[in-house]
Amino acid sequence: MSFESQLRNFLDGFEKLIVLGVGNELKCDDGVGPYIIKKLKEGIVEDKDRLLFIDAQTVPENFTGKIRKETPTHLIIVDACLMGGEAGDMKVVDENDFASIGISTHSMSLSFFVKYLQQDCDFRIIFVGIEPESMDYADNPTVKVEEAANEFINILKGIVL
Repeated sequence: MSFESQLRNFLDGFEKLIVLGVGNELKCDDGVGPYIIKKLKEGIVEDKDRLLFIDAQTVPENFTGKIRKETPTHLIIVDACLMGGEAGDMKVVDENDFASIGISTHSMSLSFFVKYLQQDCDFRIIFVGIEPESMDYADNPTVKVEEAANEFINILKGIVL
């Protein structure tokens, strides 16, 4: 199944979507999550009843209260992930598979983060990982990762707008 099909299936019937970008924008491709949130905010007017974009930087745990308060039906977490693929590869990881992966570039366990979010809440969650090319200090993503980020943004716009 294509990435777009997976995203479209996940978002089928969404009422309120939060996109949470995670990463350190001072470390090149690690900043792909915040890069995506910035571009989404530039290209889509947030509608607090339907769409919310959160730049969590390197501390997604600081936004658990806000996410739970917003009561989304769907949450997409976007981050650079070491998956052993080519730079710019995108992969959708279902919430049920979080426990079996250790692909995030950050130390916090995704499975723990998701389990905490889902306490007393009922919403669907996926993780979109983008394979980094460089984690060196730089202000912008590499060309391949930026292209993947823009592809994700365009696919998402096509589904939610």
